[in-house]
Amino acid sequence: MNTTGFLAPTWPNAIRRNDLQTSTTRRQPLRNARRVLTASAAVSTEAPLLVRAGRGEPVPRPPVWMMRQAGRYMKVYQELAKRHPSFRERSEVPELSIEISLQPWRAFKPDGVILFSDILTPLPGMGVPFDIPDRGPVIDPPLRTKEQIDAVHELDCEKTAPFVRETLQALRKEVDGQAAVLGFVGAPYTLATYCIEGGSSKSYTTIKKMAFTEPQLLHTLLTKFADNIADYCIFQIDSGAQVVQMFDSWAGQLAPMDYDVFAAPYQKRVVEKVKKAHPEVPFILYISQGGTLLERMAATGVDIVSVDWTVDIADARARLGSDVMVQGNLDPAVLLGSKQLIKERTLDVIRKAGRTGHICNLGHGVYPTTPEENVECFFKTVQEFSWD
Repeated sequence: MNTTGFLAPTWPNAIRRNDLQTSTTRRQPLRNARRVLTASAAVSTEAPLLVRAGRGEPVPRPPVWMMRQAGRYMKVYQELAKRHPSFRERSEVPELSIEISLQPWRAFKPDGVILFSDILTPLPGMGVPFDIPDRGPVIDPPLRTKEQIDAVHELDCEKTAPFVRETLQALRKEVDGQAAVLGFVGAPYTLATYCIEGGSSKSYTTIKKMAFTEPQLLHTLLTKFADNIADYCIFQIDSGAQVVQMFDSWAGQLAPMDYDVFAAPYQKRVVEKVKKAHPEVPFILYISQGGTLLERMAATGVDIVSVDWTVDIADARARLGSDVMVQGNLDPAVLLGSKQLIKERTLDVIRKAGRTGHICNLGHGVYPTTPEENVECFFKTVQEFSWD
């Protein structure tokens, strides 16, 4: 009996509460794939450090990159943005996206170079227009009726996002194996939140009202987004991404029982489809304010759970177990402090996370006011660390 008051997803692999409690068996095929890869010396030695860590292979130090590492805190980006004020131009014109993606690579040599884009980028290819003015993303009109949601269609990545392929291919060539190229996507629930709210929100009341009064309408949209986002993720991997991260930024605003119904099954649907096509590619899931959801996040089948700074990373590792890798989780505000503080806190994260299966990162995106020399200090602290 469904006691939540909502209509649960109807496909056979929907996550049930018991699945979230005992997920090791469901993840086993993915772990077996990693063990096969680990056994191959050629793969292990040729893959970038971040890929090896994401597979759980031994590494001399944790790889390091930062969420939002390309962008607003860098002076070179600010100068470029003055010449090209449209965010969509900066993210959808390959020459600009490539340049912006490489700015932190040239400055700090992170172990991951992430595509400069936005989680909303694939929406027009589904029939959902959007813009990103200075005040934040705008979807006009928002998706609130059956007719609007029925009109959301299948995504043809080759036709509607060729610039993503061109950018990723160029990044692979530019970094030449010295770093991993990362792709990323927005999770179905977060995309639905933007589309139903019409942009950013502080209360999320419009999507929650739909969830609580017209749940099947929301499930229809989430299913469409899940299938399209999985295809978009596969497209990014086919184009050169060696690691992918899925952001479910607003899923942390859900009560756990609502997460089980409206977020987790659709995350799982994306992961399963991507892993069927590319079992060897490490898959990361990040949820802001997701500290209470770590076990549920792992149950979706991802390889790596990205942890925000509200959870001690030693506790996260204990809760997730050795089969799940972790990413994070320095408080980005620490980079506003002294260099001594940055070094101490970064080393604390590394040591608590342990020798294997850790990608060093912030617990959220880097703040716009962060001094570049402090970012450099963070990167150097990790790059100069050794487990030997």
